[in-house]
Amino acid sequence: MTTLTEEYGRVSMHGVRREVLERQAELAGLPVAAVGISAGASNAEYERAFLSAALRAKAEWGISRIVFGDLFLEDVRAYRERLLDGTGIEPVFPLWGRPTASLAREMIAGGLRAELVCVDPARLPAEFAGRSWDASLLADLPAGVDPCGENGEFHTCVTAGPMFSEPIAVRRGERVLRDGFVFFDLFLEGELPGRQAAC
Repeated sequence: MTTLTEEYGRVSMHGVRREVLERQAELAGLPVAAVGISAGASNAEYERAFLSAALRAKAEWGISRIVFGDLFLEDVRAYRERLLDGTGIEPVFPLWGRPTASLAREMIAGGLRAELVCVDPARLPAEFAGRSWDASLLADLPAGVDPCGENGEFHTCVTAGPMFSEPIAVRRGERVLRDGFVFFDLFLEGELPGRQAAC
């Protein structure tokens, strides 16, 4: 289940193109439940769209749990728990409380490959957008920046890992500043860039 900004056809906040998301799902052998929201959606709009998609997944696919990758932000976890309260869908947090420095190294050693596709320049220099999330990047992170980006310092797009049947071939696009964030565009190999819509 992934939130997509409808006007742009991109994963909300990350700016990842829908085609890349669909390729990730294909290689992981999973369906995509796209939660469409408008650009600049209010929290109320997000909640309505999320709950509608969650209840549809429960009715159509028998979904009884939603797994979140949250690591340590208590307010975010409490928000998700409140959002799903009374739906009959259990929120699950398998990574909760894991030390992020060792978790990042473990994921990289396990074959996970990702690119930084969104950077908050108030927390991390803009030049980090487009870099690979690897041991070199971890070593270069300024003090106080979480190695998993848990405080919103950055967002990634995963292009390889043990969950995929093969790596995702991507081409690198341009780095742009929009709405106070620095985005780095990725295209599927062989795809034409198309419009350079805002993220």
